[in-house]
Amino acid sequence: MKKGILLICVLVLASCSEYQDVLQSKDAGEKYSYAEKLYNEASAENSNRKYRKAIRLFDQIMPQFRGKPQGQRVSYLFADSYYQVGDYLLADFEFNRFLQSYPDSEKAEEAAFKMAASNYHESPPYNLDQTETDKAILLLQQYLDTYPEGEYVEAANEMATELRVKLERKAYEIAKQYHKTLNYKAAIVSFDNFLASYPGSPFRENAYYYKFDSAYELAINSYFQLMQERLQEAKTYAVDYMKYYPEGEYPAVIEVSMDDINKRLQNF
Repeated sequence: MKKGILLICVLVLASCSEYQDVLQSKDAGEKYSYAEKLYNEASAENSNRKYRKAIRLFDQIMPQFRGKPQGQRVSYLFADSYYQVGDYLLADFEFNRFLQSYPDSEKAEEAAFKMAASNYHESPPYNLDQTETDKAILLLQQYLDTYPEGEYVEAANEMATELRVKLERKAYEIAKQYHKTLNYKAAIVSFDNFLASYPGSPFRENAYYYKFDSAYELAINSYFQLMQERLQEAKTYAVDYMKYYPEGEYPAVIEVSMDDINKRLQNF
């Protein structure tokens, strides 16, 4: 048992010593060979530690191999190493540089997908700024347009759909916040814009309901001279909801509000 542990320690130390020697070497070819070896081992073992070691070597030799036959492979492996360890900002940068330098590479499709996927992974929660999300959707769509029969089409479509739903949720939650804070006029406008912009959204039913409820609350809290018109408007929104969702979540709630609307209208 002790001999086994000792042997492992000796092998680890020897490996570390070898890596340090290569890292300090001035031989670019030696560094390339060792970096590729580390990359392959990392891929087989799913080892972030070895990917990061490979990254240090690739970073050192990238300028020396630019424009040379091995330059394409060095550039791809460098980018992919960043991708594999989850450093998506640098993976995006390096895959973009790879595609700019080697647009006709056999790895171009994979690089295009992984560049888009890097931005997908960088997309923040829906309640934060969605600039990265917009960029990711654009890159995923570019991949789908360029490689309609590509290897990663299914994954790219799933990612793009997820990101679009995230944007829809952000727009929906903004409109709902207006409703929550009793800013009913702004809520109606926001829900209108949402419904026009995202006709297939999973939040569509809720948007129709809260648009009606915003109009209802606005009407019953209005000055008398404005109430009739606003009650009538709220009724049209109720009709819109019931047309699309007669078996939905809110018909019973809307029915209660509609009874109140009709009673109020009898006073005019």
